[in-house]
Order: sequence, then structure tokens, then C-alpha cells
Amino acid sequence: MELIQSFMNLVAPPITFISLGFFLPPYVVFKYFISLVRAVFSEDVTGKVVLITGASSGIGEHLAYEYANRGAQLALVDSRETPLEQVADTARFYGSPDVITIPADVSNLQDCRRIIDNTMNHFGRLDHLVNNAGIANMTLFEEITDITSFNQIMDTNYWGSVYITRFAIPYLRNSRGRIIVLSSTAAWLPAPRMSIYNATKAALRSMFETLRVELAPEIGITIVTPGFVESELTKGKALYSQGAMEVHQDVRDALIGAIPVETVDACARAIVRSACRGDRYLTEPSWYNGLYYLKAFCPEVLEWCYRIFVYTRPGSSAAEAPSKKMLDVTGAKNVMYPPSIHSVEIAGE
Repeated sequence: MELIQSFMNLVAPPITFISLGFFLPPYVVFKYFISLVRAVFSEDVTGKVVLITGASSGIGEHLAYEYANRGAQLALVDSRETPLEQVADTARFYGSPDVITIPADVSNLQDCRRIIDNTMNHFGRLDHLVNNAGIANMTLFEEITDITSFNQIMDTNYWGSVYITRFAIPYLRNSRGRIIVLSSTAAWLPAPRMSIYNATKAALRSMFETLRVELAPEIGITIVTPGFVESELTKGKALYSQGAMEVHQDVRDALIGAIPVETVDACARAIVRSACRGDRYLTEPSWYNGLYYLKAFCPEVLEWCYRIFVYTRPGSSAAEAPSKKMLDVTGAKNVMYPPSIHSVEIAGE
């Protein structure tokens, strides 16, 4: 057995490179052709039923508006009932023929069962499931005082998507529907202060890549990896060392630095457009793909940049991070950040 493994270690790399040389060019041409076909024959979601979790704010809210513009019927889910009703009213104004709201916590298994039951009882079908609900942390791992208080990140980001997907699969199979899952570039970018959040997004990506194999061809899956997008996260709202939801814009500034933050409208349009095309992956904005290749081929460079410009030692202020200092000196925040994320209050928790 060891001899076989040694042989495979020796021959697998050159065979892989030779195979790529033969098959990669025609594969790229084929993929480009398929993308053109999908763009021409994009799915019409008029009258179809779309369920969106985490729909009371941020990307989820604006996904509701984008689907409403396309005439879809909506089931909107969030634990915050008042803002959820406001989003529903706006979605109706934008053109959705029927909108229901389902106050629920996706980290609760029985709530997820109820979400699907309510959707099917009202609409009788389900075409798109958008797994968007999520929370983040922005604290160094060593500064966490009670690690168990951060279980809620995995419960919401990962298990929330897994639970509701499990209950939705039979109905999505009947409609030959689609799952859209909001992972993140954090799934492969080792951004400091976000270790647990990053891990949940990596788990989501792996989970739904596996489900893509298991559920094809009846159910399509689009995995979305947004970068920094106008949202509660980019307002600095996250779990901090005590495990409580707080807002610390100094920490946000240190983490994001002078990286441009995309508007949530643009991100939502790109996601719905990609889902209707039947894309397997979407990175938004697309320039983050360059960072993916940097991570794949030069991981040390990326880690070095994070360590130098973003990372601060436990107990030190985020204001000491070079990324934060450069942002303040240059005034880049006024150009790189949408006005809406310059301030935020804790509300509706």
C-alpha cells in the first residue's frame, strides 16, 4: 500500500498539469458558451415563490426588492418582526403580487419546519430558497471571554441554512427550483477578528458544494461569495469579546481599511441576475476573484498583509492598526464607504 501511495505521489502532479494543458482551453470555451446561453435564456421568476431568510435588513432586504421588481411572490423571514413588515410593504410597492412575513429564528429547528410549512400552506409551491440570514463577530480569538457565547454564529449562519434547506428540498425538487446560499469571501480570506464567522462561511460553501452533487439535476445551487457590501456588518455591528451584539466602527475601519464597500443595491441585483442565469458561483464584486488566486498561489503574502495592516495585539485599540490610521489620514472613508454605513444604532434586537 505504501508503494502505491508513493507511486501516486510521484505521477499525479505531472498527469494533472498535462491534463489541464489538454482540457482547460476547450473547457473555458465551453463555459463561456454556456454563460452566453444562460444570459439569453435567463429564468423568468414572475409569479414564482421565493423564500428569503434574514430579510429585514442588508442584502436580504434588497434581494426582496429585486425579486419584487421581477414579479416574484415572497416569503420573508427574520426574527425582527417590525422591520420585516416594513420590508414586506416596500416589496409590495415594488411589484410583488403576494408577500407573507414569517417571524422566526432560523437557528431553531422547529422554526425552520414552520417556515417551510407556512410557505407551502400559503403558496403551494417553492421555487427559490435564499439562505441569507447571518451574524458576524469582530474580535480577536484570544479576547473572547466565553467561547460558548459564540455558538450562535454557527447556529445561525450554518445550521440555520442547513435546517431550512432540509425541509425545503422536496418542494424545490418538485418545482426544479434553486437554492441561493450567501457564503462570503471570508470563506477563503483569513481576515483577523472574524475567525468564527470565517469558519461558518467556509462550512456553508463546502456543505452546498456537496449538496450540488447530491441534488443535481433537479435542484440548482448558486453559491454567492460577497466581499464588503453595505450591511450591518460593514457598519461595525457584530458580536464582540463579551458575546453581545455591539457597534464598534473603529474595529470596522481597521478591518476594511480603504477597501471599497459595494452598495447593497448593486450586490442584490447581481445576485438575482446570477441566480436567474443558473450560475454555480458568484463573487461580488468580481474583483475579489483576484484575491482568491492570491490566496491560492501566494497565501503567505496575503497573511503578511493582514498581519501588518489589520492585526493588532490582544488588548490594544483597533485605532492603532495601520489600516485605520491610513483611512483617517487620507479621508478615504468618504469615497470608499457608502454614506449609510457611517453610523448605526443597535435596534430591534
